This record gives sequence, C-alpha cells and structure tokens, in this order.
Amino acid sequence: MHALQYELTLPAGYDMGIIRDRVARRGHLLDDWDGLGLKAYLVRERGLRGSPVNQYAPFYLWNTVDGMNAFLWGGGFQGVTDDFGRPSARQWTGLAYQEGNGSHARFAVRRRQPVPDDGPLADAVQEAVDEAGRSAARDGALLAAAAVDTSRWELVHFSLWERWEQDAPKADGDVFEVLHLSAPGRDRLPRGRQW
Repeated sequence: MHALQYELTLPAGYDMGIIRDRVARRGHLLDDWDGLGLKAYLVRERGLRGSPVNQYAPFYLWNTVDGMNAFLWGGGFQGVTDDFGRPSARQWTGLAYQEGNGSHARFAVRRRQPVPDDGPLADAVQEAVDEAGRSAARDGALLAAAAVDTSRWELVHFSLWERWEQDAPKADGDVFEVLHLSAPGRDRLPRGRQW
C-alpha cells in the first residue's frame, strides 16, 4: 500500500463551491482506476472544524505503484496541474490498514507527525500500526491507515468517519469534509500490518 496526498491551499475568500462543483463533475473519473485502493476527495474551509485555511487536499491509498504512476504520469494528475499548477505530491509507504464499522465517509482526519528520534524505529512504527487499529475500532470509523515517509521520517495517520462530533473528536488531526470517495480497490487493500 502507498499513500499519496497533495494540498491546494486557496485564498481566504475563495468560493469553495468551485471545488465542490469540480468534484461533482469529475469525481467519478477514478471510480474504476486500476491499482487505486481509494481516493477521498477532501476539502476544509476556513473557520469550520478548526481549519485556518480553505483547502482542496485529495488523499489516496494505492494498491499498486503501477496504478499510482499511471495516475501521475498517464493523465489523471494532469487535470489538477492544468487547473491549479503543479502541487507537491507527498508519498508515504504503507504501515497498516484497517476497516471499521462505518458505512459512509463524510469526514476524514489526517495527522502528520515526526517519527521520534529516541528509541527503536520498530517501536515507533508499531505504535502507528496500533493507533490505526484503535481508530478503526471506534464507533463510526469507516477505515484507518498509517504510513511513513522515510526521507522526512514522518508518519501520517489517516481515517474516514461517518460523522464528526465537535464535542468528542474521535481522532486527532486536521478535519476534512469528504466530497466523494472513489474506492475501486478498497476491498484489495492489505489488512493489518504491512510487513
């Protein structure tokens, strides 16, 4: 499993309806993309759910590098670069993936954190694996994943949720609204620890 995300941070007064319309028109284009586990079309709006920015930030979990490369180099990503310029596309190697009991993705939570400098690496990544399992087991979680970027020694935690309760958050991190979920290979994402 491989994770990929790019973020398009938009002006404070940007009409986020433009992004919503874009996803409504184009979101289905990856509903059958070969090699894609899932793509969550994510937005966050300044002032909502603690967001300091307007942002469009799709998050991908790939089953195959070939599928990811076909998207990046074979035309899928070109639509983003044509409309917004070429954003940095962050990549992480999968550590864990777990399914939850939720049935519909309405919100996502993403948290990036450095891999601790002290202690064995195995302990740090095992904690990320365990956290994915705990998140997926919570009521309303659709799924949870953890991945690592070894060039930056950064962990990413990602989860999808049926609902977001302001008073009792289920996970720590940046909260996004899910506009669409393309999941042609979600059932083929490897479960559990990835090594």
